[in-house]
Amino acid sequence: MNDLEIIELYFERNEKAIKETDAKYGRLCRRIAKNILQDEQDTEECVNEAYLGVWNAIPPTRPNNFTSFVCKITRNLSLKRLEARTRQKRSATAIVSLDELAGILPDEKIATGVSDGDIAKAISDFLRKENEDVRNVFMRKYYFFDSIGDIAQRFGFTESKVKSMLFHTRNKLRDYLIKEGVEL
Repeated sequence: MNDLEIIELYFERNEKAIKETDAKYGRLCRRIAKNILQDEQDTEECVNEAYLGVWNAIPPTRPNNFTSFVCKITRNLSLKRLEARTRQKRSATAIVSLDELAGILPDEKIATGVSDGDIAKAISDFLRKENEDVRNVFMRKYYFFDSIGDIAQRFGFTESKVKSMLFHTRNKLRDYLIKEGVEL
């Protein structure tokens, strides 16, 4: 079933929409949640919450990119669940990934005139200008929270190359954000 047909099922409030979403995107959603949470039970609960989130959002929302829509809800719920855990139980992979970006993203205390939307747009603009490999590696690490090893295997790179690409991309992004007037 294609995405438009699934979305129509949501608009009809047909519960088959959730089954079709799971059939088509369940594996991807579970991987996103698992990469962040590192726990099978939390992963399953989060994916189920994501489906409920999609159910509640459609209608009225009619997403242009259903894959991104479902992934974003799953990712956001996973990050909220991670944040709710105690420090000792947090996923080292997600924390390290977020810490790496913390050094280049503006602090809300410093960048008071810059909204999250402005920062997101600047990052999107930056990534669109990068080559496809750089963009894909960056997204796999900082959006999907894949490990360096998984990224290397996925794209046929060495782990050293992935680390180097991420290091250089973060530095270029920091310079780009400064150039665009986003205070760090």
